[in-house]
Parts: sequence; structure tokens; C-alpha cells
Amino acid sequence: METKQPHRLPHSSAYNLLLLAGSRLKLLHQVHAHIIASGYGRSRSLLTKLLNLACAAGSISYTRQIFLIVPNPDSFLFNSLIKSTSKFHDFSVYSLYFYSLMVLSNVPASNYTFTSVIKSCADLLALKHGRIVHGHVLVNGFGLDVYVQAALVAFYGKCGDLGNARKLFDKMRDRSIVAWNSMISGYEQNGYAKEAIWLFDRMKEMSVEPDSATFVSVLSACAHLGAFSLGCWVHEYIVRNGLDLNVVLGTSLINMYTRCGNVSKAREVFDLMKERNVVAWTVMISGYGTNGYGSQAVELFHEMRRNGLFPNSITFVAVLSACAHAGLVNEGRWVFASMREEYHLVPGVEHHVCLVDMLGRAGLLDEAYNFIKEEIPEEPAPAIWTAMLGACKMHKNFDLGAQVAEHLLAAEPENPAHYVILSNIYALAGRMDQVEVVRDNMIRKRLKKHVGYSTIEVDQKTYLFSTGDKSHTETNEIYHYLDDLMWKCREAGYVTISDSVMHELEEEEREYALRYHSEKLAIAFGLLKTSHGTPIRIVKNLRMCEDCHLAIKYISVVSNRELIVRDKLRFHHFKDGSCSCLDYW
Repeated sequence: METKQPHRLPHSSAYNLLLLAGSRLKLLHQVHAHIIASGYGRSRSLLTKLLNLACAAGSISYTRQIFLIVPNPDSFLFNSLIKSTSKFHDFSVYSLYFYSLMVLSNVPASNYTFTSVIKSCADLLALKHGRIVHGHVLVNGFGLDVYVQAALVAFYGKCGDLGNARKLFDKMRDRSIVAWNSMISGYEQNGYAKEAIWLFDRMKEMSVEPDSATFVSVLSACAHLGAFSLGCWVHEYIVRNGLDLNVVLGTSLINMYTRCGNVSKAREVFDLMKERNVVAWTVMISGYGTNGYGSQAVELFHEMRRNGLFPNSITFVAVLSACAHAGLVNEGRWVFASMREEYHLVPGVEHHVCLVDMLGRAGLLDEAYNFIKEEIPEEPAPAIWTAMLGACKMHKNFDLGAQVAEHLLAAEPENPAHYVILSNIYALAGRMDQVEVVRDNMIRKRLKKHVGYSTIEVDQKTYLFSTGDKSHTETNEIYHYLDDLMWKCREAGYVTISDSVMHELEEEEREYALRYHSEKLAIAFGLLKTSHGTPIRIVKNLRMCEDCHLAIKYISVVSNRELIVRDKLRFHHFKDGSCSCLDYW
């Protein structure tokens, strides 16, 4: 009797079945079985496709299982595997694994290989492994390949080795947009916003056409520096050239506008976006909160929930911070409770900081302190005690402040900011003997206060001022203008709050020290250099002192200008003698 042969599936049909299965793991197993039954179980092209789909399905164990049955894997198969695993951050380490097998198998690498494996090193921040791969690049003769060079620039930038990134970038004979973007992004991501913008200006000078990725990095740098006019130029370019306002670019614009103090423009962009993910909603909520619009932040949070989006941990930080800055205690309590009860999220340090800050600002010091002692299971983080200490200083509860400071100094004995605020608390309480003890401890530990500085952007150029700064070429004009400005403020009723400076100074010395704080110098320069009616935008690296806050209210009156100051914690919009924070800061 003749034996019936199994039905043999044509090769093309097997390939089509793989395409139909896509990245659905169960279907891939079924198609794989059909392929084996049809006699194509060793087909290199089918196995390569199956490997890519198994990786996309998220099963690295199945991917390795298939790989092990391939006889003598060639360059194409290795490259496909390395490329596939490099696409997914969770699989990046397997990209290095397959690359090492490729090297051990003496299979020649290509520029395709190196761009993928270098990307994986960047995603893993694997600087040591990346340097080894860079050596392989040079040995194999791909050192001048533009795609490999661009990948290396991105790798070194992501890993924070900006020196090597810049060396490679400068040596490139043909810099692609990818290379420019990688270098600009490297600067921005590592906190070198000014350098990122400088490089973007060089890019424009060389007539290189920017793309969406360029603008995401540039807008982030503008947000960091408060470079409002350049940010507006980028927005105009996007509109003028019809660039797609995708969710990433749109969110970058919102972030830039809110961090430059223009919430209305941020909301315009937000409303125009066709797609808005959780990140976009969170950035807009945060923007409202930091600019003093707490009620709008809470309302947008509720609108987000009504639209069916689930807030994440960062969203809750944004809305809780908004409640803290606006004194919305009941709303904040509800938000904090809903985080656990409705969304089953476990509050972290930042959420605890926001709640303590909110209760403390509202004067509910006992409730805030009891929350720390009873509701936080482990030893509270220093940031939580810092929020509590700030509240004690604000409400002049010196005894509790001293207790809190003990916890804080035990946790971070080398942080000079804690000693400064404790010294101020003792001084306000009239306990000058304790002020001396705190100052002596700082001297003994060789701790120094953080240097305060303010920046202002004029004609797309950023200027930096520090307290008593005389390095500017127009110092005499700035100081004369500021002296005249402060005289007008005193005529209008301004009186110095001398508690804001060192208590061992004489009264006249205190007034002098306060007059030339960095934000006052920056504002004077801005008023000198901009036309009447132009808002002045300042970025300060530390929290603004009480005297500057009061003085700038008066300056907004005598100059008839809107003055916007972004300090370490929030925005202050000064206009006609009042501040958007309503003195709740």
C-alpha cells in the first residue's frame, strides 16, 4: 500500500503565513510547526523572518531557541537579530549578546551591525562596552562611515562623555541631520543648554535643515534657560514649514511655553494637538501649577480623567504640587487619597513631599508633622524634612523647626542649604548664640552657601548675573539705573526686609547687600535693553528672597512692566504691584 505524503506548503505561502501571524506568539508557534511539517524547517530566510517576529513578540527565549537550530548563521541573520533586539530597550542586552556570538563566530560585521549594537550600548548606558565596540569599528575600517559616526556621537552623548562625542562630531566630513541632532541632544540631556543652543545656531549658519527631532532638543534647552524668543522662533518655523505637530513635538512646545511663563500660549498648543497622551496632559497640568494657576491645574486633571486617561505617578506629583502652591488643601487631600484608592498607585517620596509642603504652607504644621511620623513607613527622605523645615520658617514655629532640622542634618550633614535655613530660623527667633554655633559648624565642615545667579534673555542672547556682579561691560549703567529704580520704589512705599540677609551685618550693609541681588540686576538690565511694554523674564537658580519678592512688586509699578521670575520652586508673575502667587509661597 502506498504511503500518503503530508501536504507540502509552498515556500511563499509559509512566508505569507508568517506575515499574517505578525508578532502574536501563539500564532507564530503554529506557523513554525507548519513550516517544519512542510520541510522548510531549515530555511534560512523563513527562520530569519521568524526570529525577527519572535523578538517583536517579546519572547527572547523563543528567539534564542530558534537561533540555536540555524546551522552556520551568516552575517544577514546576525544583523537581523542584532537590529531586532536593539529596537526594544528591554532586549538591548541581547543585542550585545548576539554581537559577541557574531564576533566569536568570525562572521564579518558591517556598518549595519555597528549602528545597531552601538545604539544598544547607548540605551544601556554601557560606556565600557561601547568603547570596545568603537575599537572594533576602527579595526574593521568603519571609522569614517557617516552612519556609524553618527551612532557613536549619540552613544557618547547619552553616556555623558561629551568630550569624545564632540571630537567625533568635529572630525566628521559629512555631518548628517542625525549627527547634528545627536550632538545637540547630548548637550541638552547633560545639562549644557547654552552649548546646545550655540550648536543649533552653527547648524543654521551652515544651512542644515532642522527636523522635528532637532526642535525637541532645542525647545528643551530653551525651557531650561528661559530662552523665550528663540522658543517662539522655533514655533513659528514649525507652523511656517508645516511640520507635523506630533505628540512629542507638541509636548516640547507646551513645556517650553510653561517654563518661560506663558501659560496661555502653552494651552493654545495643547488644544491644537490632535493626539494627547498622559505626558502631554501632565506637562500642561504642571505648567498651570508652577505658574500659580492651581485651580486650572486641578480642573485639567479632572478633565483628563473624564477623557478616560489614567494619570501616572508623575501626573499626581504635578497636581499635588499645584495644590500645595495654591493652598488647595481639601483638593490636595482628595487627590492624594484617590491615588491609592482609585488608581492603586503607591505614593513615593515626591508625593509625600508635596503633601507635607501643602499642609505646611497652609499652617497645618501639626498635621504635617504627624503625617511624617505616622504615615511614612520608613525613615523619611531628606526632601520631606526640607519641606517641613521650610514651613516652620514660614510660620515662625522655631521650636518645631529646630526639631526638624536635627532630623535633616542627621540625614544630610554635608548639605549647606540646611545649615543656612536653620541659621535663619534661629536668627528670627532672636537666638543669636545658636546662629553662631550653626555658622561655626559650617566653617568647620568647610561648607559654603550655593551661589545664587539669575539669567535673562535679550535679543536671543542669554546674560547671567550674580549678586554684586560687576563683570558686565555696562556695569556702571546697570548699577546707576538700579539705584534710581530702588529710589523710586522707596518713594512709592517700599521698605527693605533686612531679615533676608546675614544677621551679623549692620543695617546699612544689609540694605546694600539686598539691593544688588542677582534678580534685581537682571531686571535692571532687561528694563534698560528692551522697549516699553515688553515683559521681562528672569530665571533664578535658587528660591527668591522675601525682600526681592517685595521689591519686584514695586518695580512692576514704577516701571509699568510685567516682570516674570522663575525661581527654584515656581513662577512669580508681577504686574501692577501684585504677584500671581498671592504671597502664598
